Amino acid sequence: MLTLEHTTSFEQIIKKSRFVATAGPIGSEQAGKDFLAAYSDRGANHNCWAWRIGQNCRSSDDGEPSGTAGKPILQAIDRLALDHVAVVVTRWFGGVLLGSGGLVRAYGGTAAACLRAAQQVEVLPVQEAVIAVPFSDLALVKARLSGTPGVRIHQETFTGTGATLTAELPEAGARHIVRMITDLTSGRASVRMDPKITT
Repeated sequence: MLTLEHTTSFEQIIKKSRFVATAGPIGSEQAGKDFLAAYSDRGANHNCWAWRIGQNCRSSDDGEPSGTAGKPILQAIDRLALDHVAVVVTRWFGGVLLGSGGLVRAYGGTAAACLRAAQQVEVLPVQEAVIAVPFSDLALVKARLSGTPGVRIHQETFTGTGATLTAELPEAGARHIVRMITDLTSGRASVRMDPKITT
């Protein structure tokens, strides 16, 4: 499963209409909404879009004839087998009508060109872990986690007796990492796991 490494844009003129596609990675439905808000242009005639996160997907024709914009954008995402991706294709009308077939080709083609130009990365399943560690073990646990490939510590908050670390662990090695933390601290640290998918 692939997603995009970062946000990418692509622009083309089709029969005097300007089409600009912006595609980027998203981690949630709210992130998709935020992406659409950030990359839609209120001064344009249409901001058509689609996004996919696993089995969840949405699209919008934003005033274009039904099925001529949002669906072709979503099909461009699916043809490249991308996930956790949003695409906005903005159109400034140039005075020449494209017809339904022309719109499908313009929106789908602009989205596909943008997605093909973007750098793709593998989507890796991770486990989100909340690790409660006493002060006596904190430095050792942090050092060992920092040296473990694929582990990312997002947050560290202090309590009266230690700290709580919020981290992403690679799903494939999560059990081993939890066992390592338990062994390092002789069971003094506790770990709570939640499934998540990220890049």
